[in-house]
This record gives sequence, C-alpha cells and structure tokens, in this order.
Amino acid sequence: MTEVHISKELKNAMPDLVIGCIEATVKLKERDEGLLEEIDRLCNQINENVSMEQIANMPEIIDAREAYKKLGKSPSRYRVSSEALLRRIVQGKGLYQINNIVDINNLISIKSRYSAGTYNIDKLQPPVFFNIGGEGQTYKGIGKELINIENLPVFTDSSGKKNIVQYMDLARELLEKYAEGKGIETKIIE
Repeated sequence: MTEVHISKELKNAMPDLVIGCIEATVKLKERDEGLLEEIDRLCNQINENVSMEQIANMPEIIDAREAYKKLGKSPSRYRVSSEALLRRIVQGKGLYQINNIVDINNLISIKSRYSAGTYNIDKLQPPVFFNIGGEGQTYKGIGKELINIENLPVFTDSSGKKNIVQYMDLARELLEKYAEGKGIETKIIE
C-alpha cells in the first residue's frame, strides 16, 4: 500500500484526525447505470427528508467546519466537500456525474457525511502527506476556477475515526460492485 502520513502541523491542529485509505485496481467507466440508480435513490431520499438547517447541524459537518476554522479558513466560503454535495442535493441540483470512481467517492461522502478523495496512484510519488495547504497554493476544481487551498487540509506528494471502518467497508463493496475492484487494501492512519 502507498505510504501515507498525516503531517505534524495538521495533527497538532486537529489531534483527533484520522484518515482511512483504500488502494485497489479498478476498471474506470464513464457510466455505471446501477451506481447512478443507487446515487439517485439516495439523493431523492436526502432531498425529501433533509433541510439546509439539518445539514448545518450534522455532527460530521460541524466537526469539519470547526477544523476549517482552526486552520484559519471560513467554512461558509470554502465548504467541506461532503457539505457542498449535501447542499447541492437539498437544493435540487443533484450531483455531477463524472465516472464510476468519482461517483463512488461522492456516494461515500454523502452517506458518511465525511469528505472522501480519489487519487490515481500511478500519478503520485510516495510518500503522500496530508498537510495544511501553503501560502498561495491552489488547484483546479471540477467545473470551477482555481480554488485557494491555503490553510485547508490537502494531500501532497514529493513532486475522526467515528464509523470509519463501516464506510471503508462500504467503499470496498462499491469498488467491487461498480468498478471491478481487485486487490483492495485498506489502512487507517492516525
């Protein structure tokens, strides 16, 4: 499994931070109808039963917003991805459909209410660090301009444990079901 670490600076700012890592060989597909139906069912359920106020009061969202504040970022201006996805659903905008891997990632984010990231390990140069974004650091978001990630948690390479196992198991199941996942390895990093 790829070597992943949480930086000392980030761990000092958020002592309870835990990340779950899953590494697998998968088959990338533009669309998977079964996965999209599963996402649509969940989006409809959320849209019918969840309000903006409820999103703001979800413990996972509160924790993430507090983490952003500790790092000096406004959580109202720079929303954590799980919150942004839930807000899109409640607003009736649905989710972007990208490919089966990103769609699985989004499904995990909205089910767990924690942000999930997907990375192509062939393009990484280990070790990988979960750091605090540096001054002037940006990246291009999907369908967006450059996003300022200064003082945000970010993964870089050398070029909350609550229910984490449950959602890693779900990710494994979804990767096997919708991406022909093979050789799936998992690891919890504290």
